[in-house]
Amino acid sequence: MSRRGWVLFLAMSVIWGVPYLLIKIAVDEVSPVMLVFARCVIGAALLLPWTIAKGQLRPALRHWRALLLFTVLEMAGPWLLIAYAEGSLSSSLTGLLVAGVPFVAAIAARLAGEEERLTPIRILGMAIGVVGIGVLLGLDLDGAQVLPLLAIGLVLIGYATGPLVVTRALPDVPGVAASSIALFVTAVVYAPFALGDLDQLADVSVPAWLSLVGLGVVCTALALALFFSLIREVGPQRALVITFVNPAVAVLLGVLLLDEPFTLGIAVGLPLVLAGCVLATRKGRPTRPEPSIESLDAAAR
Repeated sequence: MSRRGWVLFLAMSVIWGVPYLLIKIAVDEVSPVMLVFARCVIGAALLLPWTIAKGQLRPALRHWRALLLFTVLEMAGPWLLIAYAEGSLSSSLTGLLVAGVPFVAAIAARLAGEEERLTPIRILGMAIGVVGIGVLLGLDLDGAQVLPLLAIGLVLIGYATGPLVVTRALPDVPGVAASSIALFVTAVVYAPFALGDLDQLADVSVPAWLSLVGLGVVCTALALALFFSLIREVGPQRALVITFVNPAVAVLLGVLLLDEPFTLGIAVGLPLVLAGCVLATRKGRPTRPEPSIESLDAAAR
């Protein structure tokens, strides 16, 4: 990769490992609904004018049904569920569990007929990853956390199936345009519920405020723009390798900044999950042209 490609890659590896830390800080003082609302308002305020200025809004809205489904699967649902789960789970553990997305995505793509056959190496990778997640669940969790685990399970399904919507129904919609519309719609949907929690903001600490702003500006608006630049610079396949690095960043930040324990489950499960992700998403010989930039925009978080 070029020097610019490496800079973008390292930036995205860090940026999308940070949300779990910021969510954990903010959700201690604001409701999950308010957190999602604030993140989407900030992100939409930055990206929607960009979309309008480029004349991409009206063409994108012609696909409004698919955009609504994309919104539910990639933003409106998962962001609320992650915020809810982090009320009980550590940020590092949440980041590791969300790393199971490639396994679910491989199965979903296979069932939808959008993926090449599962090779023995990919099957081995999925098995290793499942073992890694099993280690996490067995060593770090107890029976009182069933609902947060179910929430993360729904997140995995949403993040894994969202790209299929983009590939099949939104191939001609630019990623920033789709994301800006999804952010705006999510903010509108959550607004009536968030307004009832406005009194929370009066007592929010500076760290929580900074976390909310950081989620909207850095982890949403800036991250989406940088991710699309990364795809153009290094290609879609190399760009998606950041998903192997994000969980490690989430664990490191949680342990160093939030004093979360580096448990035996994380020590054993982290390398297994990362190794499983690498093998499970390993590409065989292409049988069709490489997917377009727009078809991979939905990988943004």
